[in-house]
Amino acid sequence: MDNRQEHLDNLSEIRQLMERSSSFISLSGLSGISAGILGLIMAFLMNEKIGSYLKFSYDIVLKPEKRGEIIIYTVILSVIGITAVFLLTSFFAARKAKKKGLSVWDGSAKRMLISLFIPLTCGGIFCIILLYHHFDFIILPSMLIFYGLALINAGKYTLNEIKWLGISEIILGLAALFFLDYAIEFWAAGFGLINIIYGTLMYFRHEK
Repeated sequence: MDNRQEHLDNLSEIRQLMERSSSFISLSGLSGISAGILGLIMAFLMNEKIGSYLKFSYDIVLKPEKRGEIIIYTVILSVIGITAVFLLTSFFAARKAKKKGLSVWDGSAKRMLISLFIPLTCGGIFCIILLYHHFDFIILPSMLIFYGLALINAGKYTLNEIKWLGISEIILGLAALFFLDYAIEFWAAGFGLINIIYGTLMYFRHEK
């Protein structure tokens, strides 16, 4: 009986080691919640500054200096937001890994980040091209779509909820292309509300 239990324990340990080596399980739901809150704040600040322009950008032409001011504001806001999300995600992942006695920077984490940043980088370049050609009004929907593609791609190496979060983001991005006057609202839902919902789900499923 003792030998049988020992074999079961060994098999369980092997299974856990295989799971740890193949998927990044240190990703915390609190990262999604904090990213969602930051997303809502950024959406509010964007709407205050450029909301009226984006709603009618395909009907009006701004003076170059005014458009330049809007672009600089948006870029600065985006850089601050992305940096804050990255720092918070790293903090919560490190805290979760420490609790479980795991290394936060292992092979699965590297594979996940590479899979995440390839579509994100392509999306960033694509948005710059849209900006160059003055297609400002479809940048926000494009951000949602590429964010969703990045999450689906990274979902192979982390929690399953990430894949479904990515699918949700793509659906919102495509819907935003149909309702361009509400692009900021869709952006807020994607980068804010949906992140909070999935982050909460991940937290209660995997950390509680």
